[in-house]
Amino acid sequence: MIAPTDPLDPQEIQEWLDALDSVVATAATPRAGRERAVQLLDELLAHARAHRLSWNPQAVTPYLNTVPVEEQPPYPGDLELERRLSAILRWNAMAMVVRANQVHGELGGHIGSYASAADLFEAGFQHFFKGPQAPGGADLVYFQPHSSPGVYARAFLEGRLSEDNLRHYRQELGAEQRGVPGLTSYPHPYLMPRFWQFPTGSMGIGPINAIYQARFMRYLSHRGLADTQDRKVWGFFGDGEMDEPESIAALTLATREGLDNCVFVINCNLQRLDGPVRGNGRIVDELESLFAGAGWNVVKCLWGSEWDALLARDSSHAIARAFADTVDGEFQTLSANDGAYNRRSFFSKTPELQALVAHLSDDDIDRLRRGGHDPVKIHAAFARAASTRGRPSVVLAMTMKGYGMGTAAQGRMTVHQHKKLGADELLAMRERFQLPLTDEQVAQAAFYKPADSSPEMRYLRERRRALGGFLPTRGTTAPTLPVPDLATSAAFALHADGKVMSTTMAFVRQLGGLMKAPTLGPRIVPIVADEARTFGMANLFKQVGIYAPFGQLYQPEDAGSILAYKEDKSGQILEEGITEAGALASWTAAATSYSTHGLAMLPFFIFYSMFGFQRVGDLIWAAADQRARGFLIGATSGRTTLGGEGLQHQDGSSLLVASTVPNCRSYDPAFAGELAVIVDHGMRRMLQQQVDEFFYVTVTNENVANPNLPPEAHEGVIRGMYRVQAAPGDGPRVQLLGSGAILGEVLKAAEQLRAGHGIAADVWSVTSFVELARDGAQAERAWREGRAADATDNWCTRQLAPSHGPVIAATDYVRALPELVRAHIPAGRRYVTLGTDGFGRSDSRAALRAHFGVDAAAIVQAALRAMPG
Repeated sequence: MIAPTDPLDPQEIQEWLDALDSVVATAATPRAGRERAVQLLDELLAHARAHRLSWNPQAVTPYLNTVPVEEQPPYPGDLELERRLSAILRWNAMAMVVRANQVHGELGGHIGSYASAADLFEAGFQHFFKGPQAPGGADLVYFQPHSSPGVYARAFLEGRLSEDNLRHYRQELGAEQRGVPGLTSYPHPYLMPRFWQFPTGSMGIGPINAIYQARFMRYLSHRGLADTQDRKVWGFFGDGEMDEPESIAALTLATREGLDNCVFVINCNLQRLDGPVRGNGRIVDELESLFAGAGWNVVKCLWGSEWDALLARDSSHAIARAFADTVDGEFQTLSANDGAYNRRSFFSKTPELQALVAHLSDDDIDRLRRGGHDPVKIHAAFARAASTRGRPSVVLAMTMKGYGMGTAAQGRMTVHQHKKLGADELLAMRERFQLPLTDEQVAQAAFYKPADSSPEMRYLRERRRALGGFLPTRGTTAPTLPVPDLATSAAFALHADGKVMSTTMAFVRQLGGLMKAPTLGPRIVPIVADEARTFGMANLFKQVGIYAPFGQLYQPEDAGSILAYKEDKSGQILEEGITEAGALASWTAAATSYSTHGLAMLPFFIFYSMFGFQRVGDLIWAAADQRARGFLIGATSGRTTLGGEGLQHQDGSSLLVASTVPNCRSYDPAFAGELAVIVDHGMRRMLQQQVDEFFYVTVTNENVANPNLPPEAHEGVIRGMYRVQAAPGDGPRVQLLGSGAILGEVLKAAEQLRAGHGIAADVWSVTSFVELARDGAQAERAWREGRAADATDNWCTRQLAPSHGPVIAATDYVRALPELVRAHIPAGRRYVTLGTDGFGRSDSRAALRAHFGVDAAAIVQAALRAMPG
């Protein structure tokens, strides 16, 4: 028996290795042999675990290409024409940034990222990305944001952008003054609504949105709403970007739901803005381990075709061992230097390496490309990823940041900030990519476009024709959807007759009714982040089901219950689990379906209001950029309605943050009728008028008596305020403004002022301080610009002007919210605001309202202090 500390017998090791080699060699094809060997190793590992052996195989494979030479598919394109097109695109992208910074030095822009990603993009454009006219529909591509100049450069050759457009890169306002559409810094659908589809400029948002977009496409297909089976989502992201938590937050979702329609391409140029992504390690290894551990199919594209002969001759695996011992910081230094340096610094490490390159000149070594710059290797990697079934794929493509930009930029620490090139650098780039430009054109950084009849232009057009048209391109409309009549769909809310209910329950009831509408109902997408029962939505489980791509593979413990947990392949509810970011990404996919799929959907994402704008505000901002249409429902809103939960659950700021998003319409209704009118209004705006805006509506969990809402109040509900109660009498008078959860306290205060102090109090329900403030700001601007005679021509001023007495406003939010309308209170009137500034506490509603000074007693006190005399 061999002791555990004894070394293994070399002959025994060789017998095992020979046995594995035999399995590989005796199969019908090399690939079949490898697959057979993998099966055997899996069985061996399972057997080892049965013996409780603690060994686990490493998740990192050798630092080589995943697709071996013998398995590369034939290249379907003309490499020389594609090389010339790529050179032109690189030049025009560079010229765009250089020219912009010659005009205005502060404009910025990025050259190095597209220089590294150009060949990755072109492989997609030439051979993979399906366009809008493709038989199965267009692919959706999330472009790496810093590479946007390259996408513009291609659209210029395609004839979709003019030279005037390119001259106005990052000069949108100046272009507008000249009647020319300018080009945005990064992909921004809001600013270029017919071009860009997805905003990716905020790092980390692209990956999570891409995954949920791929899942939403499956959702549409499984529910029979759209045929998306032949479409893919391609996401191009940077290796440094993968440090963002959102970048990796949904990797397991993609695997769990078998999203083989999702392909990520990570541009591993090894360098972020300031230096190496992993100077003392290897980001490719880290990402391979991460994605493989999450269940993705990992395809590495690390070395160009020039390495094939060297690797074939390397019987001792010296190159693979050298790669294994080289960290990214060293790889970056190698990329910044020439062949002579690489010979001295890399190939001189061992005699075997020296012998392998002895026949190569320094120039030959300099031409040893990384895989992300070789169209043949990229095509093989993309083809392997795109053909994988049952799970998502990621291509890890190694490139050089600033590739082709010469000694001043390629692989340098400062390449990300490199926005200006001198005459010598421009000339060197011309020579490097063999561009047909005169010295004068080079000096001017002139844009270059071949003649329409040239082989390059014919090839470019033909490839896009074969793939179904140009990308990116964005649709702006979809067929409208009928909205049920308000009097029918929400009669219970409009004629509540004092019925006690919370606005949360009113919302769920209205939603349930809308989902029964024949045409609109199937297009509604309820989204929750594991809080459906909290919000009283459990009845929808059995009614419409929870979406699950494989159905329900178990019998739930509550199967006999009327509220049983029901998962279904055609389920309508998206139950996302505890991930506000994921749920918001899911909502964004549904809220932009009118554009990406030509199919209007109506998503309702209901969540704790504290965990909306505060937690995933950047994702909401990106959704606004993408011109989302849908409802965000902030439940248990306000700082005093969720009494026992405490500081981190009590929301006092979301409406204020919502006011900063220009196309977000935010409301804080107090009663079921107000809520019903707002939802109806939003549906008509988004589904029928097709206005690019979305609605944030808060709802509370406090049961209150709901009055009837007369038709004449509907306009005020939408405009932001209406009078709920007019006090009789001609004596001292005060105007009390309340919203949401605090309107009940305002009504109590009005009664106390009347009964205890003889003061008549008119009560106003302010459904939106934000809408009032925006209306007032627009009126003021019109006055400043001479388009209106009076800055007071706004809803807030007009409603309060005929009234008398001081104005007291109380909300369940910070005072900055009611302060938004101070400028629009009629002149000479005292205005006092009450709010819930500070951190929340755990206690009863009454105690919390007294603590913050927003209860009836505090309102009465404020009114008395504000009264004249």
